[in-house]
Amino acid sequence: MNIEKKYGAVIAGAGVAGLFCALNLPAATKALVLSKGALDESDSYLAQGGICMLRGEEDFDAYFKDTMRAGHFENDERAVEQMIRSSPEIIDDLIGFGVEFARDETGALRFTREGGHSRPRILFHDDVTGREITSKLLREARSRKNISFSEYTEMLDVVEEKGVCRGVVVRKDSKIFPVYADNVLLAAGGVGGLYENSTNFSLLTGDAVAIALKHRIRTQHLNYVQIHPTTFYSEKAGRRFLISESVRGEGAFILDGKGERFVNELLPRDIVTAAIYAKMKEQNLKHVWLDVRPLGEKMIAEHFPTIRARCLEEGYDLMRQPIPIVPAQHYFMGGIAVNGKGETSMPRVFAAGETACNGVHGKNRLASNSLLESLIWAKRAAETMALNGVSDSMPAVDLSRYENYAALKEENRRAVLDAMQEEEQYD
Repeated sequence: MNIEKKYGAVIAGAGVAGLFCALNLPAATKALVLSKGALDESDSYLAQGGICMLRGEEDFDAYFKDTMRAGHFENDERAVEQMIRSSPEIIDDLIGFGVEFARDETGALRFTREGGHSRPRILFHDDVTGREITSKLLREARSRKNISFSEYTEMLDVVEEKGVCRGVVVRKDSKIFPVYADNVLLAAGGVGGLYENSTNFSLLTGDAVAIALKHRIRTQHLNYVQIHPTTFYSEKAGRRFLISESVRGEGAFILDGKGERFVNELLPRDIVTAAIYAKMKEQNLKHVWLDVRPLGEKMIAEHFPTIRARCLEEGYDLMRQPIPIVPAQHYFMGGIAVNGKGETSMPRVFAAGETACNGVHGKNRLASNSLLESLIWAKRAAETMALNGVSDSMPAVDLSRYENYAALKEENRRAVLDAMQEEEQYD
């Protein structure tokens, strides 16, 4: 596609946050969605487990406490309440866009439970909930005349004029040029590409965080990185395959080298991860085991077909034997600080999804809160963008500073890693 010179909104990232923001903009707002790789190379597609929803007013206190407890009570209480209260609205929106969630024989929504939750409150679509949500949002966004996409387009910087954002600098087909905008959403994912072992796509290297650090846009909790306790162990290099939290929520057991259970599988992720690391050290193991057989063949076939198929590719049948698992980097709780409207400290710059830190997760994310909070803050950002006036300012940009692309990328990588390591990383 031909990228125009000016847009009402430029959105860096084509995951659920970027797509949902675009879909909630006024029809008169011309929006450009940038994707660093292909449109399906966002971590939103990889989310297996599901998305949380408040079951009713009687569930609020328990949901609130579960989220706070998982976050070691470092969560922003107002943000947590905003997330929980907004969840029914977001689910209604998703269903309106054609997202299909599992239902029981009466047609009612079916809920499952995951680690850290005191009751089932998680909606799902088989074991590919992220793919179901993201693909349906993308389908809807493609049908909108005001939304356009540019794949394999990398955001290198924001255009700043007297402390205000006026657009972004992008790289496409080895060409570097500015794209001006009234508003910019940073929804470029997390930092998994900086790790040797991660469940994330390798292209997610904290680009937006590096830009924020350069422009002194406020960041928060950059050292809060979640390690997921159950990824498929492999000697092969590359992205680690996640074994969904909901597998344990439905009754799978974690076993040590002697075939014995050693941890409550439904504890929050950081606690389960710590127990696995301790057992691996104690028994000198490269991995532990996850036994899914207690779920029964019907449950495995109906709820976890994708996970079973992937494990079969690796030579393991969930219905017949335990599978080897190991913790791996999974989620970035820190990021670019935003308020309840998705606004950052730089005017006309917004952030949502894993790029942003709104305080919901605290020091450790509760399972299946990520898709929910990404959607909520993306929608609030779109609503706030609609209130901003149109800017005619298109300041000149010195593009020479971006010509040494390799050096720029290394500088950004180092800046993010250094900022993350200022405090001891949290597992």
